[in-house]
Amino acid sequence: MADAIGQVLSFAVGVAISPLPIIAVVLMLATPSGRLNGPAFLGGWLLGLAAVGTIVLIASSGADATDADGAPATWVSWLKIVLGVLLLGVAVKQWRGRPRAGEEGTLPGWMKTIDTFTPTRSVAMGVALSAINPKNLLLTIGAAAAIAQTGASTGSQAAALAVFVVVGALGPGIPVAISVVMGDRARPILDEVKAWMGAHNAAIMSVICLVIAAKLVGDGVIGLGS
Repeated sequence: MADAIGQVLSFAVGVAISPLPIIAVVLMLATPSGRLNGPAFLGGWLLGLAAVGTIVLIASSGADATDADGAPATWVSWLKIVLGVLLLGVAVKQWRGRPRAGEEGTLPGWMKTIDTFTPTRSVAMGVALSAINPKNLLLTIGAAAAIAQTGASTGSQAAALAVFVVVGALGPGIPVAISVVMGDRARPILDEVKAWMGAHNAAIMSVICLVIAAKLVGDGVIGLGS
């Protein structure tokens, strides 16, 4: 189990510190329906990560992610290399799209209508950002494949996936917890977090994707050479 959990921690941290969902949940918490929409968004985020992770984990396990000697299967190594290259492309795109000196970062247009969100729409947005967003989708696939390649028992793999989901939810989860505990006193703290994340969104995403891309390609190359 320890090996499986160790495999997913870097992926989970990469998902957790994604700026966009943190900004989204902070904006939700500032609306009149924030006490409902914030937790609803978090629930959708958890659901999206768990659903994609479970699907990929089941598919990977059924496709024999480990060889007879317990080493990662060749297809898993190639998958990691492909995921790493794709994440590298995301990193380059984010870096090129970063605001230049003196410019303000732009946020998606749907965030301007966030005060009209219902709990149902908040859940849907949480699912979309966690499961469909290309960067998070690649990280979740990488995490599930990494768990499967360990050859751990079904229970251990499920526990490792649960750790991935919980750690991956810390980013949007912490603002929700702060809001629940501190109430109105949390507003200045959350506003500062939102402003900093918005200003450095592209740079943060670029670094995250670059680091994990390097890990995936390195692991894949090592796997092919073993």
